[in-house]
Amino acid sequence: MHNGLPFEEISSKELNDRLERGEGLHIVDVREPHEWFQGHIPSARHIPLGQLPHRMDELDPQEEWFVICHSGGRSALACEWLEEQGFRAVNVMGGMMFWEGEIE
Repeated sequence: MHNGLPFEEISSKELNDRLERGEGLHIVDVREPHEWFQGHIPSARHIPLGQLPHRMDELDPQEEWFVICHSGGRSALACEWLEEQGFRAVNVMGGMMFWEGEIE
């Protein structure tokens, strides 16, 4: 836990650096479909925030999940919820607004 939050945080730059080093990270993008189609991290899984409670079976609770949205607000909510469900979640601060890595 950092900054009194119930989950860890990472910058979008640090996440991109780790992906570029070849780390096989698990990323979930909680933005809405129109945002996802404007560009997303190639290895990310898309589960809009509102669908997360109904689609948690798509996420392996044994893995650490890096959660991203547009600016970091919705992903923080998702991280808090996932942690309450027993997942290890890391919020990507600044979200896609500060993403400089590859997108598709």
